[in-house]
Amino acid sequence: MKSEEERRQELEQRERLLREREVELRLREIEADVHNSQAPFHQTVKHQPENSQKPWVKKAILAGKLFALGVAALVAVRIASAIAGVIILAALVWMSYKLFFESPSKNP
Repeated sequence: MKSEEERRQELEQRERLLREREVELRLREIEADVHNSQAPFHQTVKHQPENSQKPWVKKAILAGKLFALGVAALVAVRIASAIAGVIILAALVWMSYKLFFESPSKNP
């Protein structure tokens, strides 16, 4: 007679084999479904807008944007230069006033 431990091990082994067979069978079924079912095939087409611009028009627009950016940068530099000149002139006037026109007797 077999002991309880041997019976338990034999049952576990049979259960394991049964589970392996079930898994194999299910995998075969899934594989058969995948290979047998033909998914519908749809041909894709790249979207082309109706009013697509010609390449030279795109380049002309880009050149116009670049020109506008250059003009804006030039105007910004001129304005910054003018403001810097006013600040420097104000600083020179203030320093001249402090050096030449303010009386030294105010110091204690």
